[in-house]
Amino acid sequence: MHMNPKVDAWLDAHQGAIVEAVQNIIAIPSVKGEPAPGAPFGTEVKAALDNALMLAEGMGFATKDLDGYAGYAEFGAGEELVGVLCHLDVVPAGVGWTHPPFGGEIHDGRIYGRGTVDDKGPAIAALYAMAAVKECGLPMKRRVRLILGCDEESGMQCLDHYCKCEEIPAMSFSPDAEYPLVNSEKHGFGANYQLPYASSITVQAGERSNVVPGEATATVPLPLSRILPIMEAYMEKSEYGCSAEALDEASAKIIMRGLSAHASLPDQGRNAFFALIDLLDKLPLPEADAKAVSDLVRAFNFECHGESFGLDKTDASGRLTLNVGVINWDETGIRRLSIDIRAPITMERGEIEAALDARLNPIGLTAARTSFSKGYCVPPESELVSKLLKVYSARTGEPAAPLAIGGGTYARHLPNAVAFGCEIPGHEASIHMPNEYITIEDLMFNVHVLADAIIALGCECSD
Repeated sequence: MHMNPKVDAWLDAHQGAIVEAVQNIIAIPSVKGEPAPGAPFGTEVKAALDNALMLAEGMGFATKDLDGYAGYAEFGAGEELVGVLCHLDVVPAGVGWTHPPFGGEIHDGRIYGRGTVDDKGPAIAALYAMAAVKECGLPMKRRVRLILGCDEESGMQCLDHYCKCEEIPAMSFSPDAEYPLVNSEKHGFGANYQLPYASSITVQAGERSNVVPGEATATVPLPLSRILPIMEAYMEKSEYGCSAEALDEASAKIIMRGLSAHASLPDQGRNAFFALIDLLDKLPLPEADAKAVSDLVRAFNFECHGESFGLDKTDASGRLTLNVGVINWDETGIRRLSIDIRAPITMERGEIEAALDARLNPIGLTAARTSFSKGYCVPPESELVSKLLKVYSARTGEPAAPLAIGGGTYARHLPNAVAFGCEIPGHEASIHMPNEYITIEDLMFNVHVLADAIIALGCECSD
């Protein structure tokens, strides 16, 4: 329907440049860091933004850096604006990588690195898709703007800043989820709980609440000889990995290894924190520590859907998911226990808060902070949804229907916005996991589909 032979040929001729651009931006470890002048999310994130804007400027796009919060590249003509929403920040690499997380190395046709799928790879794909349409001289009825955010993984302050100072697109799509298209996202809820007490153990797990922690560590006031028999018996029936080492004659360190995953899909991972406290619950710990551990085991019970909290609910937007992503526990007690919930859009914030408090307050945990990001649903019959579904069907030859997900994309922050790509149905998912990768074949598929989308929404020839 919207495929253009000239555009396809241009993209195929530039495959080498596209792959190299992805490798170059993957090599920048754009994890959120300490603010610096002109770099509110750290110098590495700013370096990724500079890289993308410099590439776009070299292609002849009008570009703008929005105080380091975000940037954009634009072309086309017309009163209305189409937004393509991507982000350049990434979650921390974590552990368990076979290839360097910021190497951008190619092995067996796969580009490996944090951000290849989420969301640097799609950002580069979108930029080259725009370049192809521009260079082929297709007549435009709308302007197209690639908006590059820098804080999607940590609160989306970047898009808040954009909305305060820039034009809001008439319609937008974000290649930061999956095909065929996502027209509904669940609510996003976050909470940090605390439990002050004089602790003789420490527990650390996770760096971001929106990632299932793949590793968790604890120090305990027990000799290694007391721990090993219990640990070995536990591991005989466990799918987790575990090791322990002596710190001195009277204390030891325990390391539990699970599998990282995106917090919206916690059942695709193995939460190392849950397994660690389950093991600790079997050790002869001091009374106060034993109670705190036991209470947490009973509260969370390895569950992914809030069953023990009475929160396991489902509607058209999907089933509720719950992830404990970060735990900071030291001699002063539990300083931070971060919960990430993706809730059906028929639920209310107060309902979630009340259920958590009802279960956690009696065991001494109190909420220090909560956050809420409202979900959305764009009608299937809208121009945006209907045209993008036709684009996907035309390119693949497959029927397409909109999806609802738990992941939170930029689409929830703008009116008339959806997520479109870039994960392909039936292909292995690696977002937020060790060894995140995209095949060159899938990368090029995305570039072609995104070009089709730009033609469908922005070009006169799409009418």
